[in-house]
Amino acid sequence: MLFIYKTVDKDGQEQNGSIDAPNIDLAISSLQRRGLIIVSVKPEVTEKKRFHINLPFTRKVSYKEVVMLSRQVATLFEAKVSVLATFRLLAQESLNPVLQKALLAIVDDIKGGIPISAALSRHPQIFTDFYVSMVRAGEESGKMSEAFVYLADYMDRSYALSSRAKNALIYPAFVVVSFIVVMILMVIFVVPKLSQVLLETGQELPIYTKLLIWTSDFFVMFSVPIALFLAFIGVYLFRYISTPQGQYAFDRFKINIPYVGRLYRKLFLARISDNMNTMLSSGISMVRVLEISGDVVDNEVYKKILLEAAEAIKAGSAVSSIFARYPEIPGVMVQMIKVGEESGKIGFVLEKLSRFYEREVGNEVDTLVGLIEPTLIVILGVGVGIMLTAILVPIYNLAQGI
Repeated sequence: MLFIYKTVDKDGQEQNGSIDAPNIDLAISSLQRRGLIIVSVKPEVTEKKRFHINLPFTRKVSYKEVVMLSRQVATLFEAKVSVLATFRLLAQESLNPVLQKALLAIVDDIKGGIPISAALSRHPQIFTDFYVSMVRAGEESGKMSEAFVYLADYMDRSYALSSRAKNALIYPAFVVVSFIVVMILMVIFVVPKLSQVLLETGQELPIYTKLLIWTSDFFVMFSVPIALFLAFIGVYLFRYISTPQGQYAFDRFKINIPYVGRLYRKLFLARISDNMNTMLSSGISMVRVLEISGDVVDNEVYKKILLEAAEAIKAGSAVSSIFARYPEIPGVMVQMIKVGEESGKIGFVLEKLSRFYEREVGNEVDTLVGLIEPTLIVILGVGVGIMLTAILVPIYNLAQGI
């Protein structure tokens, strides 16, 4: 929220300006930390804001934009540009108004003496707990540029990995949905006209033609109830998945789907290994590493495992012994982590694991695409062949009789 302020500095000079803050109390605190005497602070109210429609898709910052921001911050820090100048410059150059507004707020907070990590944490819709923890570790170690380089590298890998997995599933999903829609339209609009012609001939129709006609009649007669039922099921599933129990059930279903589930498992394992390695390399404690990894893994099943592991570590258990309890964590990962714990090189082992699972995800994507394409061709060919046979054979028989 933007506030308009009027202040007086130590020399008695009056200053006017604006500051972005979640509420008026934080705006006042930020101004006071700058050593300013506050005359007035009030929310900005303009005609533009009064009629502004705040739609969800207008207030998002993409993952790719955060990756680029991290890379730019690291570069400017390495060039010895000051923190304030860095974030002010990036705010001016940003084309996304939401990100620009957040960066300007971060500049104001840093001016007020707030650490960078604390300023970033005030924008959780842009900067995750993982991101903030990495920056905080960089502040504590005095290696801010390295922290942002780690972040940019990690986010680059994560974005490329997720994009490759998603893109592999988009094509078959599009083909299957298109095929189903075309078949439904054929059954509702084309088959009834052809069936009327065939029935008027009085010939004995093959069983598969009768089945096609019966299916067409069923869809035509009950198209509205079917559409309403499917809409009800869709809304119910959407609302159920929005609950913690539904999200957990859906995430477990994803990792248990034949073939596709194997891809998801390796994707999440790669993400967990990479998260843990990146944070451990920055000196973050193992308990905190597991807690943050649970928040960013994007799967409730693995999140539960990581959070339970964090609690068990507080009681003195080893990571490998905890992971060994869960079938979702493969034995090879458990054994390698155990070797890392015994040798004191768990970070090195986690790095190797993340690279291994990244390659496995790539192999699974290639295998899945190679398997799906011929399978789809066969299924589509059989479906189209059955429909054409059911329609053309009676027409052929009729032509032979003439």
